[in-house]
Amino acid sequence: MAVKLKIKKGDKVRIITGEDRGKEGEVAAVLPKSEQVIVSGCKVAKKAVKPSEKNKEGGFISKEMPIHISNVKKVEG
Repeated sequence: MAVKLKIKKGDKVRIITGEDRGKEGEVAAVLPKSEQVIVSGCKVAKKAVKPSEKNKEGGFISKEMPIHISNVKKVEG
C-alpha cells in the first residue's frame, strides 16, 4: 500500500541528515513505494559502466541516489 507523500516533484527541499546534511536542491523524482526521493545535486555516487552503444568508452558516471523521505525537509520559496 502506497503512502500519500507531502513532497512532490519540483519542490525545493533541504537534507536534514546524512553526509549531505544542509544541502538544498529540487526534487527530481519521487519513489512512493519505497518512500524515497531523488534530489538533484545531492547524494551523488560514482557508478562503473561497461562500454556500450550509448557510452563507447565506458568508465565512471555520476548518478544521484535516492534519499528516504524522512531525511528531507520542504523549504519555502
